[in-house]
Amino acid sequence: MEFNLKTDIETSPHAPAVSAPATTPVRAALASLSLAMLLSSLGTSIANVGLPTLAHAFSATFPQVQWVVLAYLLAVTTLVVSVGRLGDLVGRRRLLLGGIFLFTVASALCGLAPTLGLLIAARAAQGLGAAIMLALSMAFVGDTVAKEKTGSAMGLLGTVSAIGTALGPSLGGVLIAGFGWPALFFINVPLGILAWVLASRTLPVDRARSANGRAGFDHPGTLLLALTLAAYALAMTQGRGSFGAINLALLLATAIGAALFVYAETTAASPLIKLNMFRNPVLSAGFASSALVTTVVMATLVVGPFHLSGALGLDAAGVGLVMSVGPAIAALAGVPAGRLVDRLGAQRMSVVGLTVMATGAVTLATLPASFGVPGYVIPLAFVTAGYALFQAANNTAIMTNVGADQRGVTSGLLTLSRNLGLITGASVMGTVFAIGSATDDVLTASPASVAAGTRLTFVVAAMLILIALAITARRYSCPDHPTCRHERPYNP
Repeated sequence: MEFNLKTDIETSPHAPAVSAPATTPVRAALASLSLAMLLSSLGTSIANVGLPTLAHAFSATFPQVQWVVLAYLLAVTTLVVSVGRLGDLVGRRRLLLGGIFLFTVASALCGLAPTLGLLIAARAAQGLGAAIMLALSMAFVGDTVAKEKTGSAMGLLGTVSAIGTALGPSLGGVLIAGFGWPALFFINVPLGILAWVLASRTLPVDRARSANGRAGFDHPGTLLLALTLAAYALAMTQGRGSFGAINLALLLATAIGAALFVYAETTAASPLIKLNMFRNPVLSAGFASSALVTTVVMATLVVGPFHLSGALGLDAAGVGLVMSVGPAIAALAGVPAGRLVDRLGAQRMSVVGLTVMATGAVTLATLPASFGVPGYVIPLAFVTAGYALFQAANNTAIMTNVGADQRGVTSGLLTLSRNLGLITGASVMGTVFAIGSATDDVLTASPASVAAGTRLTFVVAAMLILIALAITARRYSCPDHPTCRHERPYNP
């Protein structure tokens, strides 16, 4: 893969402009960004497999140890936009290095934690470091790679993220068996050190910024957004899919918080999020489509194990093997998808990717369970390959439509849209599956009931993809001419 160094980096009077000297090794810079993405995605998936071991080690209940996963998820979801904006203001390189350092130190503290409470606190700190890495890794692509190679770079980061997600459970199982649960977190320490060294040596340095850059950070907006997102994430994750009074109260708090946040942003001198950026159809449609599509991706992860075991009769090993197919295909398709985006354009590849996803979802919704494992794996391959193509195209379209001083917050919003889709998908699509199965206990449901639940889930999934396809097609519906606002980067 060939990347050209970008030397004509966009700047604005308020941006923490960066310089990219001709000697900067672009591939090494991409390697450091890829490693940061790998660490953050690995941190999300590797702890899940250790929950039973942690419950035994700390004599805790399963709902208590679930906070080891939830603390990380909440930290990433609530803070990713804020840290992206902070990077725009204070300099992305210094903040990314700080995030890698925090993630690495917090990983060591997780492994050394003597109590469950301290482990959860360390996981929250680790999640803050991961939020910084997620928000700024994509933002840095615009500072290091020529615009015509953005798709390839985004595809590479998507591949690495998929690898981290897929590798987490299997690597975690090996580490627990061989070295105990602390190894789940200690594994990040040498990788974090390597990522920090690579980033410090290869990423373009921050230029001098104005003295009032830090004063422009929107503290009230940051707090309101964090509380609102935390309330929504808790509403979607508490009760394990069963909505009660607490969930409804949290959703009400989410609505009130969102209204207060919008009001605060309209009156702030230097808002966290400039709301008029959503007037750009490429950005607003891209965020909405990303949330819808990742909701569908989560459906495959939530429903897949129940369908494979309950409807197709696979044992645990077989379920694990089949479930690894999706992430493996996403990882393999990421780089080729990025190259297609560079060659054929983000517009066309976004539509193609969603069309491929819709084909897979419709097939999963209509194909009888009698087709067995191939009848599940082949459509799943369409869904995941289409997702890899859509993600590379959508990320490229969004990140090339913003000015340099908005890349951090825009990348944070893009990551947030994916996280909200995953959180919503885990709750809503799980509920849809339970309704389709027509049973209170999916574990004891008949194969026919499980198959019915799977069909209904992917009927809904196909509808969501079609909505995303309509949104995506509409955002590119204006005439293709030089003054079209779709072609102009957002830079108020």
